[in-house]
Amino acid sequence: MLSRILEIVLLLALVLGQAQAAGTVLTVDMKGTITPASDDIVLAALERAEAEDARALMLLLDTPGGGLAETTEILRLIDESDIPVIGYVHPEGAAAWSAGTIILIGSDIAAMAPHTIIGSAQPVQFSPTGSTVPVNDSKTTNAIVAMIEEKARKHGRNTTAAREFVLSNLNLNADEAMKYRVVEHIAPTPEELLAQINGTSIKDATLITKDAKLEAFEPPLNLQFLKMLSDPTIAGLLMLIGLYSLIFGISSPGMGAEVFGLIALAMGLIGLGFNVNIGAIFLILLGLGLILAELHSHTFGILAVAGLVCVIAGSILFVPTSFPEWYVPGSYQRSMALALILPSLILGLFMAFAIYKVAQARFAPMVIDVFEGEEAVAIDRLDPKGYVLFQGEYWLAEAEGTVEKGEKVIIVARGGGQLKVRAGPK
Repeated sequence: MLSRILEIVLLLALVLGQAQAAGTVLTVDMKGTITPASDDIVLAALERAEAEDARALMLLLDTPGGGLAETTEILRLIDESDIPVIGYVHPEGAAAWSAGTIILIGSDIAAMAPHTIIGSAQPVQFSPTGSTVPVNDSKTTNAIVAMIEEKARKHGRNTTAAREFVLSNLNLNADEAMKYRVVEHIAPTPEELLAQINGTSIKDATLITKDAKLEAFEPPLNLQFLKMLSDPTIAGLLMLIGLYSLIFGISSPGMGAEVFGLIALAMGLIGLGFNVNIGAIFLILLGLGLILAELHSHTFGILAVAGLVCVIAGSILFVPTSFPEWYVPGSYQRSMALALILPSLILGLFMAFAIYKVAQARFAPMVIDVFEGEEAVAIDRLDPKGYVLFQGEYWLAEAEGTVEKGEKVIIVARGGGQLKVRAGPK
């Protein structure tokens, strides 16, 4: 019996040991434009990978490019991380142009899926009409060339191709990138890529990824919201709508357009990279101000609804994107986020309901009591005074003549808190 128990314990230890050895590789979806939210997402993913002791972090690149400041910040995060970062252009048919190419070259391991493309890294700037204009300023171009060449040199990649990505808008498919030593691996799936890089020495460690489990990183709600706001199209529309709404509201006050414009401008500025915490505090204070203003205005709840939207949006954005590992574990992080968002939501809904009831009472039509001609029942013997029951209430009444208890009476008039009645039908 003892030997049987020992066998089970050894088997469990072997299974647990294999599971621990396999480890996990965290994947981050980098689809779409590289925006300020992308920096926060990569930072949160790296901290999650370090907290879970993941084998590596895999950036799934499918992007037309993005901001230079955001790109250099991601490169800095990769360089400073103890976790190996894999840049992988995926899925088949995807492209990592411009900023995506620079991030790929700056990754510890560079890989592409078949039939994917990289390149076209010449810097551009947006014109007032929304179109892009190539940047030919040598100061900017030379700085980017030096940066991408140094990243390629650091990881043993082709510096000539890296330079031509910027100067000549060179584009390469997966086979060409492999041939010219721009990437190290071509793999159709992330699982195949993990099998290929197994045993690779990166950052003074040997990657054991053959049987590693892929785990998709899901950004928290505030980062998803920030990512949506950071989309250049959405941020631009918010700024445009906010500006015109503000102008319309100032020229035609009382319609609520200026309030909507202020909210749109605040969210647009956050999307364009304005400090998120300051923007979130501004939205919360603006929301509380609008809710209080509703109590002293006649906007039929417009200010209250706008205030509720501001408070909820500000609360979502104000939730910290990450916590120091020693400070609080992941489960408590989620509880803390809920503790910030849920009370704001409940308070906002309560305030909206209270304001609705106040407005309902304020704008309710006046009800004028009409008693004349109504029937009541004598509770006492009226001779001539006594009490009658009318609509569930006891009223002092004075009768024209004598009325016995229990008989019906007709109200003739009301005055001084007293009814004048006469005998009703028998």
